[in-house]
Amino acid sequence: MDFLQNHIEALIFCSQEPVKPEEVRQVLSEMFEADVPEADVLAALESLMVKYEADTFPFQIYKIGGGYQFLTKPAYQSSLSIFLKQKSKKRLSTSALETIAIIAYKQPITKTQIEQIRGVNCDYAIQKLLEKELVEIKGKSDGIGRPVLYGTSDKFMEYFGINDLRDLPNPKDFSKEENTIGEENDMAFVASTMIAEENNNPDISSSTTEDSAPAANPEPEE
Repeated sequence: MDFLQNHIEALIFCSQEPVKPEEVRQVLSEMFEADVPEADVLAALESLMVKYEADTFPFQIYKIGGGYQFLTKPAYQSSLSIFLKQKSKKRLSTSALETIAIIAYKQPITKTQIEQIRGVNCDYAIQKLLEKELVEIKGKSDGIGRPVLYGTSDKFMEYFGINDLRDLPNPKDFSKEENTIGEENDMAFVASTMIAEENNNPDISSSTTEDSAPAANPEPEE
């Protein structure tokens, strides 16, 4: 029974939604190549629920919507709320994502070049990215006034889960319909949109309202 219980525990642990007993039974029956009685599945589930009722565990298996799911216990709600609130503050805004996407694909690049692509002032977004250590100064351009050049940092690759800049998706693999600007995984789409706009590509156009504003206008606070 412990062997069966461990498999069921693993299934519930990896699922983001409540796992129904019939789903468990079907998985185990296919794995063992033999019919697993529903009574054995229910008995294992009951044992697991009792096991995680102990105070030594901060989470528990709850029966929800006819299925079973791991959830943290109410006693830890306060600490989790604070943690999730702090995590949400670390998320990048839409403007910061657009800016870092352009830097990632066009680096090394100056602030003026970024603003020419985005169509708005990028002082605030670049400052936030520098504070988060996602971008860094790579030197100075040979152009007039020798403006600062920006590029991505090692922390950038850690943040987006890549090992090398060559791991960045090809912008051609993305389309407007398949991505929503504002999510961390849409860097390539944002970059392809902005870069295509810079190159006057008629097939792709930006959908952000900020991009229609002149570069001299200040960027709204985030």
